[in-house]
Amino acid sequence: MLSLEPREVLSKISKMGVSASFMEVCGTHTVSIARSGLKKLLPDSVKLISGPGCPVCVTAQVDIDYAIALAHQPGVIVATFGDMVRVPGTETSLLEARASGGKVEVVYSPMDSLNLARAHPKEEVVFLAVGFETTAPLIARTVQTAKAENIPNLSFLVLHKLIPPAMRALLALKEIQLDGFILPGHVCAILGSKPFLFLKEEFHLPGVITGFEPDDILLALFMLVKQKKEDRADIEIQYRRAVRPEGNPQALKVMEEVFEPQEANWRGLGIIPESGLALRHPYWDFDARRRFPLKIMGSREYPACGCGEVLRGVISPQECPLFGRVCTPDSPVGPCMVSSEGSCAAAYHYEEHP
Repeated sequence: MLSLEPREVLSKISKMGVSASFMEVCGTHTVSIARSGLKKLLPDSVKLISGPGCPVCVTAQVDIDYAIALAHQPGVIVATFGDMVRVPGTETSLLEARASGGKVEVVYSPMDSLNLARAHPKEEVVFLAVGFETTAPLIARTVQTAKAENIPNLSFLVLHKLIPPAMRALLALKEIQLDGFILPGHVCAILGSKPFLFLKEEFHLPGVITGFEPDDILLALFMLVKQKKEDRADIEIQYRRAVRPEGNPQALKVMEEVFEPQEANWRGLGIIPESGLALRHPYWDFDARRRFPLKIMGSREYPACGCGEVLRGVISPQECPLFGRVCTPDSPVGPCMVSSEGSCAAAYHYEEHP
């Protein structure tokens, strides 16, 4: 298959005559699919649905409000990746908090927060640890470094989410009919394929771990359609240049040393057991929630915002009544239109819209 041209792969998919709906749970896949126009190239019988693959997008409103409240605390510097800055909270955003005097710094690596804390020893630096399993090992290593160097003015607001529990929760809702999953290459480079065996064992659904180029995704779709045609449900690896079944043992080890699973609040999915990460006891001194026990009241999402339904695959971005009208990348209402990995932003930039 690797030697075939994309048009040949598309022809093989069409000739199998399979009707199926597949979901990707990776924002990079979502953007690649939209940018390449892959949906239009596939036969009408093969549908692609975007799921909860954007870590910024699935961050709950109350957690965003907590981060904004931190930025308003005297002597606190909030360090964050750029996508979080423009996400609307209930009343404002981190960007607006900075404009009104709050201290918000955009960083490009968790390690940058260490340098920020060293450079501002009289201020408290809080790093917003947002991401899936892909970024968790590096953030865990940053926490270890902060402890080893005894940096007293650095803490972490841990908002990490874990993909497999969210997928199980999504399937348990039974809101949409799915025939398989395009599985995230970056996440699986850390986890491997074993944590996704529940798809086969509990739901008789196939999954294919793939890379991010359109050719990778197209080959993964061929593998999924072939499994559907043969009534198989296996977890296969297309992205063999980066993913091993056992994952990355060193990355998993550092995650296990620093973090432990806990329930997490997902936008669109609610509270999911064992779907988030928390700092283990030896690292509690670096837990921002323990250091800043703020009470956040009245968090709410913008009325009629369909971001939650988009994240569950219940509606497409274009089916949200705000899409392209009230909600645009220049004036976003929800995080799905803000993040570079958001389904709504991808649809706005690369697909048809009002």
